[in-house]
Amino acid sequence: MTAAFVAGADVPLKRRLKRAERARQFRALGLVLPLLAFLLFTFVVPLAGMIWKSVDDWEVPQAMPQTVAALERWNGQGLPDEAAFAALAADIRTAHDAGTLAVAAKRLNYIVNGYRTTLLSTGRKLKEQPAPGTARETLIGINPAWGERESWAAIKSASGPVTSYYLLAAVDLTHNADGAIVHAPADQSIYREVFMRTFEIGFGVTALCLILGFPVAYLLANLPTGRSNLLMIFVLLPFWTSLLVRTCAWIVILQSEGIVNGSLQWLGVIDEPMRLIYNRFGVYMAMTHVLLPFMILPLYSVMRGISPAYMRAAASLGAPPATAFLRIYLPQTIPGIGAGCLLVFILAIGYYITPALVGGAADQMISSFIAFYTTETVNWGLASALGAVLLLSTLVLALVYGKLALGRQTTGGLKN
Repeated sequence: MTAAFVAGADVPLKRRLKRAERARQFRALGLVLPLLAFLLFTFVVPLAGMIWKSVDDWEVPQAMPQTVAALERWNGQGLPDEAAFAALAADIRTAHDAGTLAVAAKRLNYIVNGYRTTLLSTGRKLKEQPAPGTARETLIGINPAWGERESWAAIKSASGPVTSYYLLAAVDLTHNADGAIVHAPADQSIYREVFMRTFEIGFGVTALCLILGFPVAYLLANLPTGRSNLLMIFVLLPFWTSLLVRTCAWIVILQSEGIVNGSLQWLGVIDEPMRLIYNRFGVYMAMTHVLLPFMILPLYSVMRGISPAYMRAAASLGAPPATAFLRIYLPQTIPGIGAGCLLVFILAIGYYITPALVGGAADQMISSFIAFYTTETVNWGLASALGAVLLLSTLVLALVYGKLALGRQTTGGLKN
């Protein structure tokens, strides 16, 4: 009887405990909800929009819906039927009046050079001088390009609603007239080289930051707290200066009449000024200076937590200093090295203003092309595709780093 009463009394108690736990979880969720909303609207939504822009293909279907519908029945061989010609003529007249023909012409010009002129001139002539005869005769009479299969294949390939054109173009690939994926013409194959250049500069800057940052971080981690904090101010000092100001300072320092060339000429080391700016050397110097703190800080945070007892124990066991450092100390700094290298590399491959100011034409990175297509030609599709490829590359590197870091945690940081 007593046991049954206790069991019955436990039910409300458990329910109240669950209710209290649920209320606590809701309060915790309410505290982090603003942060989640901020990340959603400032990070997730823009990235999703960029990825969608890289495959969105709305221009031609919006301006020429009848033509797109008529070409669904075309197998791509020869020329389409009279109904397609009539639909095209009607769409061109409607789009010309609505002011949307130029948008479709710009999209089709990406596929066939000169298509913009063909489409706009056809719209003007159809508006000004409606010609007698069939739509086929009228269009071919206005411009012989409408009698070529490539002109119709371009419209069919841009019929949307999504396309792989921009993503393929971002890696120097394209569709031929038969729809197969082939290499882009040599005069249009530039992006693979630019991506390789971007990764080369990224790896070079990361290596220089590691070479320069490791001794600095080691010194900061092993100095007394007072001196370490004093030197840390100099590490953090670049964050208090605008990136544009720091980049322009390097232009002043490295130019032909700058401090470096002037000092070397005064010392008699060189007779004529060396070219230190507007080339790859200038890019490496400026970017290394800008990104060096991002390497030092992760290294310092890891080294600060390494106990000096390990090195003293290795020395007491007869290990030479170099051996103790390589086999005992260095493996424990791998998390800091990995985090610093990953952070610096990701920042480096996305830099725009520094290479644009201190680099030459052969030193521009993929960010310069993204900016060009965004602001100059307003080709949002290709700009988004280049950004998507860069994002994918970054995610792959992050996954590789995660695998390596997990392996280090599994096997342990110290070498046997």
